[in-house]
Amino acid sequence: MLRRLPAVGLVALLLVSSAAAALVLWRGSGNDMSVAAQAFLATLDAEQTKTAVLGYDDPSRVKWHFIPLAERKGLQFKNMTDPQRQAALGLLKSCLSEVGYKKATTIMSLESMLRELEKSRVGGPIRDPERYYWTVFGKPAGDGTWGLSIEGHHMSLNFVVVDGTLASFTPNMFGANPATVHEHIGNGPAKGTRVLAGEEDLAFELLASLDDAQRKTAVIAAEAPKDVRAAGEAQPPQTAPEGIAAKDLKPEQVKTLRALIGTYLNNLPADAAGKHIEAIEAAGIEKVYFAWAGADKPGIGHYYRVQGPKFLVEFVNVQPDAAGTPANHIHATWRDLEGDFELSAK
Repeated sequence: MLRRLPAVGLVALLLVSSAAAALVLWRGSGNDMSVAAQAFLATLDAEQTKTAVLGYDDPSRVKWHFIPLAERKGLQFKNMTDPQRQAALGLLKSCLSEVGYKKATTIMSLESMLRELEKSRVGGPIRDPERYYWTVFGKPAGDGTWGLSIEGHHMSLNFVVVDGTLASFTPNMFGANPATVHEHIGNGPAKGTRVLAGEEDLAFELLASLDDAQRKTAVIAAEAPKDVRAAGEAQPPQTAPEGIAAKDLKPEQVKTLRALIGTYLNNLPADAAGKHIEAIEAAGIEKVYFAWAGADKPGIGHYYRVQGPKFLVEFVNVQPDAAGTPANHIHATWRDLEGDFELSAK
């Protein structure tokens, strides 16, 4: 049985980790992830290891979701000692850029707000900033293949490392409720915090820059869908791109589109982000499509899609936040059209 040490609060741990993050070089190679995974696993006892480590071919590797599920695979942050928590956050840090790590840990801390705002709700979902789960699939090493899942409410991060290289980072999901923090509550983020501000603002900027003819092509529906497509499914939807192609955008509009794509990829370590940006350019930025549905201003349900030959981004903000503010609840995903989880989509 695990002997729990007196656990310091999640917020305190995140502050320590964030301060440390400023002192490290974000190299972000798959080798860094392997070393961090080995360090994390070395802190676990035998029973914890049975929970945290599964075979690479275990069916649960391709099961993912960002809703507040009652049960998930992996070792829960709540059930770790303080040294184990530091190692778990170190593993998370190795998978992301400094920007991405801040988003991830802020999303976790939003659960504190939800718990306070919904404490009178009977039978509602569990809200807990420590209800996030770490799972390693296979054996982290400098050679061979292994996988990693770090998941909980509004966050599903899935990685595959092959021979020391980060080969896959999808499905990748970040969400935020509230999208804009209107009041500081408990241990939640400060008033005014917007975890996914760039993902929303740059899309609105691109939409606003379109002329009437371009907008007619880009807007695919007057009403936004209720959520992103294929949530929880092992592979993304393989539908033809919709909206306006980058070849039909003006140079400044293409620049904004590139910035929007970069907002997602810049969550990754620099080497992985650069690799994917190069792949998009090689496939042809002119083949990337931007599609919009719903309102053209904040506070009313809106959705967009960015799709290239090899990737798919979906963003939706239609649900109210826990306080009832309309369209203040974001789901945003990046999928690999050639196959999530380093699997073929064919």
